[in-house]
Parts: sequence; C-alpha cells; structure tokens
Amino acid sequence: MSSRYDVHELKEQEMVLNMGPQHPSTHGVLRVMLHLEGENIRKATPYIGYLHRGTEKLAEVHKYYHIVPYTDRMDYLAAPSNNLGYVQAVEKLLGIESDVPERARYMRVLMAELARIASHLVWLGTHALDIGALSLFLYTFREREMINDLFEKYCGARLTTSMMRVGGMPADLPDGWMELLGDFLEIMPERIQEYENLLKNNPIWIRRTRGVGVISAKDAVSYGLSGACLRGSGVNYDVRKARPYQVYDRFDFEVPVHTEGDVYARYRVRVEEMRQSLRILEQAVEQMPRDGRWIADLPDYVLPSKVDTMTTIEGQTRHFVLIIHGFKAPPGEVYKAVEAPKGELGYYIVSTGETEPYRMHVRAPSYYNLAGLPQMSQNGLVADIVAVIGSLDIVLGEVDR
Repeated sequence: MSSRYDVHELKEQEMVLNMGPQHPSTHGVLRVMLHLEGENIRKATPYIGYLHRGTEKLAEVHKYYHIVPYTDRMDYLAAPSNNLGYVQAVEKLLGIESDVPERARYMRVLMAELARIASHLVWLGTHALDIGALSLFLYTFREREMINDLFEKYCGARLTTSMMRVGGMPADLPDGWMELLGDFLEIMPERIQEYENLLKNNPIWIRRTRGVGVISAKDAVSYGLSGACLRGSGVNYDVRKARPYQVYDRFDFEVPVHTEGDVYARYRVRVEEMRQSLRILEQAVEQMPRDGRWIADLPDYVLPSKVDTMTTIEGQTRHFVLIIHGFKAPPGEVYKAVEAPKGELGYYIVSTGETEPYRMHVRAPSYYNLAGLPQMSQNGLVADIVAVIGSLDIVLGEVDR
C-alpha cells in the first residue's frame, strides 16, 4: 500500500479502494484512490498519466503544419476545436490572423459549433448511462452520427478530422453540404427537447444529480475550472464572449449560467449550450459569404489552395519546397485560447525562428476540471463519484497529453 495511505492513518472503520484505471465510468484510463468510511468518501485522489501521448514534446520535432493531426488525439470527441485553437495560435505567431479569408472564418465556426454539439451529445449519453438511464445513450448517438456524416463529407474523416490549416481551411464546402446542415438544424431543437423529456421528470436522475458534487464559484475559480464546470457554479465566463475570435463577435447568443454548482447545474448548462450552438450555426449560415477564398493567399506561410497534377504551381516550384521543409516562424511567444466543449483550450507556443516550435504547452480544460474532483466528491457517497466524474466531461487523451 502506498505510504500516502498508510494503514496507520486509517480509522477502524475506514478503507482504501482503487477505482480504475480500468473502469468504464472513469471515462478513460483514470485511477481514483478513494479513502472510504463505509459508503462515505473522506478523500478522493485522482491519478493520471496512464494515457500519456507526449503531444507537447512531439511538437518540438515536427513542422508547424504537421502538428495539426496530433491535436486531434487530445480531445478526440471534438477534434475541430483542437485544430482551431492550434492554427489560431500559429497564425498569431506569424502575424497573419487578419489574412484568413472571411469564408474560412465562418467555415471554422460551423465546424467548431458542430463539434461542440457532438461532444455534448457523447457526454450526455454516457453520463446518463453511468447513472442508469440507458435509453438516452441511443438517442444522443443518433444525432451525433448526423454530425459525423457532415465531417466525413467535408474531410473524409469522422473522428480525428485534421480539418483546419494555418491560414484557413484545406478545401471549400462540397456540393450538398449546406443542405445536409440545414436538415440537421431543422430537426435538432426537437431532439434536444426529447432528451430533456426523458430526464427532467425522472426521479432517479434528479436524486442522483441535484445537490451532488457541489463546488462554489470561489473554489471553481481557484481550481482553474472552465466551461460548464465553471458556469454551473455561477461564473459567467466564455472565451467566445470574453475574448472573441474568428467571427463570434457578430453572433447573438447567450452564455448559459447556473448557480447551484452541482451535477444537475452542469447538466443544465451543457443542454442549453447545445441550443445556443444551434443559434450560432443558423446565424453563421445566413452571414457566410456564398463564395470566395477559403485559404489565405500567402505562399510563404500556407499551402496553396489549388495544386495541379504537375510539379509546378503557376510555373513556380517553391510551394513544393515549402511543403517538404516548412516555413520559419519569427522568434517570439504567443498564447491563444478558444472555448472548446470542455472549457478554455489554450495553446502557448515559443518560437526561436525555426521550422518547429521550441516549446508548445496546451492549457487543457479537462486537466483543470479534473482538479476539482477531490473537492466535489468529499463527504459524498461512492455512487456519487460516478455522477461527479461524468459531470466533469473529461477526456483522458487531453488530460494526459
């Protein structure tokens, strides 16, 4: 037994129990060491590192545009959000943020908000499944498939999309894509109401979530929580409003906030966020230019938007040299954040003027939200920690990046 939980520290009626790392309700390979007195949790300590990917270290030996696929593997339930945060940081480092075409900005918003809804659907289905509401899992994955179909039609991938590029997007929207999006926007409000109807009057769901896993606004801020975990405790903070990026300042949408700070409040925030994402998507469809470039015209930094079958582009061969060797970013350091489904996702990049980052650090929201688990679960029941972990909506690929 670990010295941290030496038997001499335990009272007569206390015991130590390992939950995970092979446990379905930990939402990945997470180990939580529970210090129990009967069914009551006196202390819960999360242990991480079982899914270590080394993403930040790998970034030091890869060209800037080669790093995009690695970002997919962090929060693999919302890969476009990871892509967006990274390419924005590189564009800020290069000083080309204003060169990204309007159409590309709107396309990025479309993909990011679809990813937000898809991520929340997985969260809601699996969270309800953990607590015993089996049916909802089948409902939420039905709509998630529609979003995955949209991703696949655009880039050929459904999960790890790698769909964004420094300077814009890799291609324009294919024929029929907007029509499929319109079909999704038409049915989704009714489907969200359907989810709520299955849960809101369910006495078991209410008892398992209300008053469980409470964390105050002060403690939430102290732990660095973000996203629904922060807004569920009454703190109105959303990167899209606080530090708008892309074209979010052009949209009319609300930031859902609840003050109870419990599992139920975090559930309410995410369900309402899906409705707000639909509002953003509808406005983006209305505002987006119907044609135009989708990649910046900056051959020194970004790959060309059109490549013919020969080894030249408009008579020049230097584009292909850039594809192989990459561009050199100016020396400096930047931080850029987006509002990912889990919360504030930020990329800090240090450049020494080479074709690879000298250092890249990711402010992963799942990592910080998990830090609140001991506070939320203390003096609760063993059954409650399953509900609390689910309400955090963590992805261990992001925690163990």
